[in-house]
Amino acid sequence: MFDLDTGYTILLLVCLLAACAFEFVNGFHDTANAVATVIYTNTLKPWQAVIWSGSWNFLGVFAGGIGVAMGIVNLLPVETLVDQNIAHSLSMVGALLLTAIFWNLLTWYFGIPCSSSHTLIGSILGVGLAYSILPEATGDAVNWGKAQEIGFSLLLSPLFGFSVTIILMYFIRVMTRKTPMEEIVFKEPKKNQPPPMWIRAILFITCTLVSFFHGSNDGQKGVGLIMLVLIGIVPAYFALDVTFDPSKLPSSLTKIEQVVSAIDSTVLSKPDKKRLADTKVMAAHLAADFAQLKSVNNIPKSEKFEVRKDIMLVDRNINSLLKKEEVRLSETDKATLKAELKKVRKITDYSPKWVIVLISLSLGFGTMIGWKRIVKTVGEKIGKEHLTYAQGASAELVASMTIGLSTNFGWPVSTTHVLSSGIAGSMVASKGVKNLQPDTVRNILIAWFLTLPVVMIMAGSLFLLFRSVSS
Repeated sequence: MFDLDTGYTILLLVCLLAACAFEFVNGFHDTANAVATVIYTNTLKPWQAVIWSGSWNFLGVFAGGIGVAMGIVNLLPVETLVDQNIAHSLSMVGALLLTAIFWNLLTWYFGIPCSSSHTLIGSILGVGLAYSILPEATGDAVNWGKAQEIGFSLLLSPLFGFSVTIILMYFIRVMTRKTPMEEIVFKEPKKNQPPPMWIRAILFITCTLVSFFHGSNDGQKGVGLIMLVLIGIVPAYFALDVTFDPSKLPSSLTKIEQVVSAIDSTVLSKPDKKRLADTKVMAAHLAADFAQLKSVNNIPKSEKFEVRKDIMLVDRNINSLLKKEEVRLSETDKATLKAELKKVRKITDYSPKWVIVLISLSLGFGTMIGWKRIVKTVGEKIGKEHLTYAQGASAELVASMTIGLSTNFGWPVSTTHVLSSGIAGSMVASKGVKNLQPDTVRNILIAWFLTLPVVMIMAGSLFLLFRSVSS
């Protein structure tokens, strides 16, 4: 299939299936958050809600782009970990896939709204850190700059969801005070009785938005996971985008070389001088090579991964140099470097259409199955009172806005944490902190704090075990 032995081909297919399984589990684990409010306010029947949400998750994956997916791929510098031994690549992929799926299923079984984003990112970090202790490890096994950016988004998003929902609830309260509407939007829905049509429409729209933006953000995590599998195991076929026109790159690489050459190397430390020299040589070399190509397919399979490594190294070297105080470039030159690097990275930052379709189907169908456990926690166990219309609409509106903005910036966020924190914020806005159920909040917080260290240790241990067996 990909010039692999039959055994490795089967393992590759198993890994791809496991990546789809992760996204399938993500569907009923995370998207339950999107349907909880419409179900508990009687806006939609459960079967209607999950089918509708699944459909919009499916569409959201196509609209999300690949910014978040590449954030996942670039978190683990696969160029550092991949070598000639395919079994080593399978060890990396197998460890993070098994860990991510196991933790997602475990927290789902106990009905704990745990973040699939934290699970996947923790698994990737665990594999990277485990690799760094191996004798043959070279370079950084984790892109710490990207890890810091992702960590910031995962930490900030639930705080944003909690606080903004409180503000929105207060605004609704003020706007409806002493009006007939106040009694409607802040009262507990009657059992099995749908809300007034205008409220139903609002909740229907917010559910749709959360589902769509969940697909656009979380779907990309599955895309990124599959690209890690493909680049790690069959880099000769997926290290570069074969549909990209290589004639677009020489001018960008030449501009990069010219700007980098203007940096005064005499003020740099010895490692930075070497970094600068290597970058100039690689940029010039890549520009000359691409100028002779009519198609990416003209690059020999054995060299495609090396070309990817050089492009990624140029990118990382430049970003590292730009952070140095000694490097004095004009704002115009800095902007030029960033713009041209973005153009060059288009050949490495991509995803085949079939990968997006595969993840869309996995997430969409996953949404329609197994949602009850998480829905019950979100709808009944976070607060001591039944969700009101105002609480459901506020939490979902803030969640959709947060996830949509994060996708636009290429940040992976947790739908679970954003919406759960929004529900908690709506409960606090109604009757204060005493309106939260301590046991549920405690379980969610424990899962939140435990997820990263537990999955990092598990993924790292599995990676070292698989690696030792395959060596």
